[in-house]
Amino acid sequence: MKKNLAATEFAELVESVRQCRLCEKSLPLGPRPVLQIDPRARILIAGQAPGRRVHETGVPFDDPSGDRLRDWLGISRDVFYDPTEVAILPMGFCYPGTGKSGDLPPRPECGPAWRQQLLDRLTNIELTLVIGQYAQKWHLPDVKKNLTETVRAWKDYGKDVIPLPHPSPRNNIWLKKNPWFAESILPHLRRSARKALSVNRLTP
Repeated sequence: MKKNLAATEFAELVESVRQCRLCEKSLPLGPRPVLQIDPRARILIAGQAPGRRVHETGVPFDDPSGDRLRDWLGISRDVFYDPTEVAILPMGFCYPGTGKSGDLPPRPECGPAWRQQLLDRLTNIELTLVIGQYAQKWHLPDVKKNLTETVRAWKDYGKDVIPLPHPSPRNNIWLKKNPWFAESILPHLRRSARKALSVNRLTP
């Protein structure tokens, strides 16, 4: 009985998030919260905010950034989009619009309104990926002076949390300038993902 009640409460919470209109007036394309969550998830991806394409499809990381992130993890689309394996909670659930140098920062309303409530339901997480400076400021106890230094200090945050740059093609130059990321962090990331998943469903 308690299990059924908890499941009902969780479903109601997620539906409330999907119907959220808190910052509707500030969103250029209107609200469309995008997230993926299930209490059984074992990997948490804490990202920034949906881009325009994700806003259109309603599918998180359904873009070139997602292709690269899945490659970094070494997992297939089937595993990535299985909410019982992977939870995806961006800092802002809706597309915030575009500024002069890319997408605007995540809207700040999601954090205090919904985010902690959702995180509290994720009691089986074994690996958390913290993508970008906004997510890192929320999740990490001691961020460094910039994203590069925070990612470089990944060992400081424990074996179950890995700070990452955004996998966007906009970061191609960053990746070329910082070859240590692919050399030292990606192998660890793939091993950690393999260990965290409940079944061995990684791509070769």
